[in-house]
Parts: sequence; structure tokens; C-alpha cells
Amino acid sequence: MIGLMIVAALGPLAGTAAAGCGARGRVAGWAASAGALVSLACAVWLLTAELHRAPLRGWAGYLYLDSLSCFFLLTVTAVTLLASVGSVAYLAAEEDAGHLSAFQVRLYYIFFGLFAALMLAALETGNLGALFVLIEASTLASAALVGLEARAASLEAAWKYVIISSFGVTIALAGTLFLYYSASGLHLAVEYRLAWPYLFSHAHALAPGSLRLAFLLAVVGYGTKVGLAPMHTWLPDAHAEAPSPASAMLSAALLNTGMYAIIRFLAITHARLGDAFPRAVLLTFGFLSIVIGVLFMIRRGNFKRLFAYSSVEHMGIIAVALGFGGLLGLYGALLQTLNHAIAKAVLFLTSGDVALRYKTREAAGVRGLLAAAPLTGGALLLGSFAVLGSPPFGVFLSELTIVRAGFASSSPVFPLLLLALLAIAFIAFARTTTGMLTGRPPDEPEHEPQLSASDPPSLAASARGGGLGEFQVALGGASAVQVAVEDPPADPLGDAHGNSLGEPPREGVLAAPYPGRAVGFAAVAPLLAGLVVLLVLGLWIPAGLDTVIRHCVAVMS
Repeated sequence: MIGLMIVAALGPLAGTAAAGCGARGRVAGWAASAGALVSLACAVWLLTAELHRAPLRGWAGYLYLDSLSCFFLLTVTAVTLLASVGSVAYLAAEEDAGHLSAFQVRLYYIFFGLFAALMLAALETGNLGALFVLIEASTLASAALVGLEARAASLEAAWKYVIISSFGVTIALAGTLFLYYSASGLHLAVEYRLAWPYLFSHAHALAPGSLRLAFLLAVVGYGTKVGLAPMHTWLPDAHAEAPSPASAMLSAALLNTGMYAIIRFLAITHARLGDAFPRAVLLTFGFLSIVIGVLFMIRRGNFKRLFAYSSVEHMGIIAVALGFGGLLGLYGALLQTLNHAIAKAVLFLTSGDVALRYKTREAAGVRGLLAAAPLTGGALLLGSFAVLGSPPFGVFLSELTIVRAGFASSSPVFPLLLLALLAIAFIAFARTTTGMLTGRPPDEPEHEPQLSASDPPSLAASARGGGLGEFQVALGGASAVQVAVEDPPADPLGDAHGNSLGEPPREGVLAAPYPGRAVGFAAVAPLLAGLVVLLVLGLWIPAGLDTVIRHCVAVMS
């Protein structure tokens, strides 16, 4: 089993190794996807095995795996797989368009694999000091992804991300040191004084004053990684400027890893101090995050920034659920973690397709998406409904559980406030995405003459098939000119240049930018898979997943 833990953490490095050896971008992308699939398979195997045995321990507590670790391991590996496959399509389109060089694409896969592997390793350690080191290292690896495009805005976002996140994690280090100090009265070997299982089992003997300060600093510090307000300021810029698959990893994997660290501190604090103090801290930061996220979602601008503020809101919802506590609160928090991760991965991957088609990340520049690209528009529509908590998707069930926990654990003021904020968020988010989906799609670029029956056969034969495409055709000794040709509908998964993706070409429709059938498939597959998972989780929670979450609740309480 220890071997499976190591393989699960090292799986994403397959893409890193391929890119480091000089493989082409698409080869490195498929290697990263294969490695992520192996990691997901290991996570499922470990989760199944962990239900019937004691937690796995090794290397003096540096390796530790219980039900809670397995649940987050499953969530992060699933997101990594979706983002890895989506990266193949997005990076291939960007490289084909000349927006990214081959070196930049290889650099992306090198740091993408490192980023994923460090997060998975953080979920598999039982030492809170090692947890700090691995989360800080993931910050440095992911910063390279944020600044990959090397534009002024992306470099600024990367520096802002590094500075604010590193400062926040330094505060978390201070919290870790105070936790170590609170255990100074225990007769434990030095290597076990930061081992979570031992601290949790001896929580009754920890110094309460130091522990109280340790928890507060941990929430502030790791809350910076989570995106809890007011430490969230790096998040909108980083999500907006990073390549869309990297944004999916930041929102759906990195934020959950930070929340995992907070939950570990919460379990120790709850065991020693009871409910009152951690509840007050989490409800304060949680509701502040929801309010900030909702307010900034009202403004219509960059749609990736909109999705980022939605992540701030959802992390606040999870913090509120942890504050409510009890079986319903903790169960709802974990279910919300999984549902939000899948929904936000789908939305950010969809945003990449939208940005590639419309050549903009501004919501005002996108209209008629459902008509121009039905598959992409449908994914955005369903993903938006899912993340907003509409039935029959999983987020509805998890948010309903959290609201029930609020009514069961306290006065109705907090759950009613939560419902009001969710309603405002629904209106603000739907207002922007509805404008993107509806209306008349923009026409194809003008000044491109259409081929007619009178054109020479050689000219028509030189055009490449698959929808409305641009071609360079030499006329005699003259310079090349651009022409466009309208062909019969392409194969459902795209032609040789991936220009259909299941959408018949028609005049005025923005062609899919993916160069190749396999690349076109890589753009579609994670969207469909993610939406199916969200639908299943909304209609039916599998018995195995229910058992896993209940085991996690037992660990947390």
C-alpha cells in the first residue's frame, strides 16, 4: 500500500519527465494524462482499501493516509486528470496559433506535473511541518503556470500570487510552530511532535492558549491559499491570467489542498477547545468570503475572473459548513468540496474554449455562444447551473445539506443569510453567462472571398476540409491570399484539423481551433465526463462515496 501511495503522488510527473526529455507538447500532454489516470486509479484503490483497515503510516509519520486523505486524494487526482486532458487541446491550439512557443508548452507540462505531484504529496503526509513545505513548494511550481504567457498582466499576476501566497503560508508556519509549542508538555519524540495522528490523539494535553493562536494563524495562513477573504486578492488575477487548464487546477485542486490543511488543524482544535472558538473563526471568514465573492460577481468583466470570485464564494460556503459542524455540516462541507471541484474544472476548461474561439476573455465580447458553438455553449450553460446549485446537479444537494446543518446547529439567522447570499450569487453569475450564451453570434472575419463554381479546380482542391477554414493559396507568382471554403458537415469528433467537435460547420459560426481529431476529442472529453459526474452526484450518492464521507466525518470529529 505504501507503494501505491508513492505511485499516486508521482503519477503526474510522467508529463514532467516527457517534457524534460524534449518530447513534443502533445506527447508530453498525453503522458501527463496517462500519469494522472494512474494516480486516479491508485487513489480509488487506496480509498477502497482504507475503508477496511487502520490508517497507513510510514517513515516516522511522514507518510500517513486515512479516509480524509483518501477523499481529498480522489478529488485532486480527478481534477488533475480532467485538466491534463484539457491541457492537450488548449496548449495544442495555442501553439498552433503561434501564441505559445514549443519551449513554453514544454515548460507548462514540466511545472504542471510538479504542481500536481506536490499537492498529492501534501495530502499523503501526516507531518504538519512537511505539509507546510509541500504547500509552499506547490506555490512556486504553480507560479510558473500563471506567468506562462509572459505578458505584462500575467507576469504581474504571477508575482502577486507568489508574494501574497508565500506571506500567507509563512503565517501558517507560525501557526504550526505554536502548535508545536502547545505540545511541548507531551513526552513525545521530536519527530512526532508535528505528526497529526499523535497530536490528535493527545489533543487533551495540549496547551489551550497556544493552540487557540495556532488555529487562528493556520486559518489565516492556509486561508490565503484557499482564497478566504480578505486574503483572497491574489486569486482573481492568477485565475484570470493563467492558461485555462492551469486555472482549473488552481481553483479545483490547490484551494482544496489548502482547505485540507485547515481541516487537520480544526480536528485538533475541536478535540481540545470544543466548538465555540473554531466555529466563530470559520463563520467569520466564511461569511466574509461569500459576501466579497458575491459583490465582485455582480460586476461584468473578465469571465475567468467571474469564475474566480465564484471560487472565493464557494470556499466561504465550505468554511461556513465547517463552522456549522455536526454530522450534516461536515458531511455537506466534504460533498461541497467534491462537487465544486468538478464543476469549477468544467467551467474553467470551457472558458479556455470560449477564449480560443472569441479571442477575448471579456464577457462583453462573447455573445451567441449557444448558436455559434452548441457543445461549448451547452457545457457553459450546464456548468453554470451546476456551480450555482441548481437541481439536479450535485452542488444543489451539498448546499441543501449545509443549509440544513445551519438550521440544526444554530439560530436561523446564519442559514437565512446564506440563502440570501446564494440567491444574489445566482442572479449575478447567471446575468453574465446568459449574456454570453444568447444573442447573435459574431460573423466570421470579413474580406475573405468565398470560392464559387467558376474557381479553378486546383484552387478548390488545395483548400483543407472541415468547416470554414482559412487557407494560403498561391495564385501564379503573386503573394498568397486568404480564402474560405464551405464543406459538408464534418465528422462528429472533428476533421483532420478538429474544426467541428460535433458541430456542423455553418456560415457565421466560429470554428473550433483544435488541430486534429485527437486534440478535438481532448477538448470535449473532460467537459462531458465532468458534467456526467455532477449529474450523478445530484441524483444519487453512491453507497461507497457515502461511506467514505461518513468515515471522513468520524476522522474530523
